[in-house]
Amino acid sequence: MNMTPKEIVAYLDDYVISQKDAKKTIALALRTRYRRMQLDEDLQNEIMPKNILMIGSTGVGKTEISRRLAKMMKVPFIKVEASKYTEVGFVGRDVESMIRDLVLNSISIVKSEKEEQNQDKINNYVLNRIVEKLLPPLPESASESKKDDYQRLLEAMEKRVENGEMDEKIIELEFDKIHVEFDDSNLPPEMVKVQESFTKIFANINKEDNKKEISVKDAKEVLKLEASNKLLDSNSINTEALKRAENGGIIFLDEIDKIALSEKSQGRNDPSKEGVQRDLLPIVEGSSVTTKYGVINTDHILFIAAGAFHVSKPSDLIPELQGRFPLRVELESLTEETLYKILTQTQNSLLKQYEALLGVEGMKLIFKDEAIRSIAKLAHKANETTEDIGARRLHTVLEKVLEDISFEADEHSGEDYVITSEFVHKKLDTVVDDDDLSRYIL
Repeated sequence: MNMTPKEIVAYLDDYVISQKDAKKTIALALRTRYRRMQLDEDLQNEIMPKNILMIGSTGVGKTEISRRLAKMMKVPFIKVEASKYTEVGFVGRDVESMIRDLVLNSISIVKSEKEEQNQDKINNYVLNRIVEKLLPPLPESASESKKDDYQRLLEAMEKRVENGEMDEKIIELEFDKIHVEFDDSNLPPEMVKVQESFTKIFANINKEDNKKEISVKDAKEVLKLEASNKLLDSNSINTEALKRAENGGIIFLDEIDKIALSEKSQGRNDPSKEGVQRDLLPIVEGSSVTTKYGVINTDHILFIAAGAFHVSKPSDLIPELQGRFPLRVELESLTEETLYKILTQTQNSLLKQYEALLGVEGMKLIFKDEAIRSIAKLAHKANETTEDIGARRLHTVLEKVLEDISFEADEHSGEDYVITSEFVHKKLDTVVDDDDLSRYIL
């Protein structure tokens, strides 16, 4: 991914308002990875990723930044919650499974790229199989004139299939039964060989041909998968995927504060928390993890951890793990002005989503600027008087404002419905001003 830090920040600006420090830190970390890959191999091995710890209240943009990174980058990326892992010996997922999930994501990326590169071959395979069923081939003894006629018919049929004219036609296809494969990334290494044995057994059981009547439209999708399996080299895909996961993989480790032991808990809250931290240490520092596709080294995987740290502090993490996250960035709480910008300046903002949704009913929803400011003001006030849930409060507030309009939208088809500041205050003032009500409703 050859994007400059400024380009990365500019992209994130379209989706996440403010939080300049967090964007800048992440942009630099991503650019450093690109720079590293341009160096000699000996020097590449010496440059370790600078893992990032993002600290901030819920709803300020930590997870949104990770979501947008995943869409923006063509590198293996997964988001996981630290709270769902347990130390070895407890029932639950072990931390190594996040690396196996990363490898699966990498394989998916590489496979889709290879499919795109071989799109013409795949399309030709699909087209030939379908046309073969619609127009059976001529016998070898056919005369030249019949062969010429057949060729013209064949070309015409290919065009009709490509144009979708034959989509409703039913054909009989023979294809192998679905190959059963186990992809549980939580399996321990010693179970991988057993897993492979089961896969081979089921593959042998399903070798017989399976005939099925299917529409041409559905056959196109089924045959694309079949063509992909036959035309693409799975070994080279797996090798490339492991390499990409090792050198460009990014793991977003959310809710890391939930595995920190605060002074208040004194270890009684969950005895496995410190164990999870100890298990994370070798993964973050660099170790080898066995997957069904090969061994992956985690030395150069970038870890971005995030947490609200309301109850605990970053210093409550064990010292060794703190040292694995040298870059710290604190995300600022959202102001009334920030909430207004989130509603008006982000791509596909909540207002645009509601306008589009009610547009389906033929109704045009129009938000006055003073109404948007009132929504931001009341959302900010609710955050101050009750729990601060950041931008997520906007979802609740808007849903409350538009609840009746949305329910009766079909009655207002073809109309313009203007949302004014007075309308917003009428819907929300009593709820926001009453602490008990706002705790339950907003």
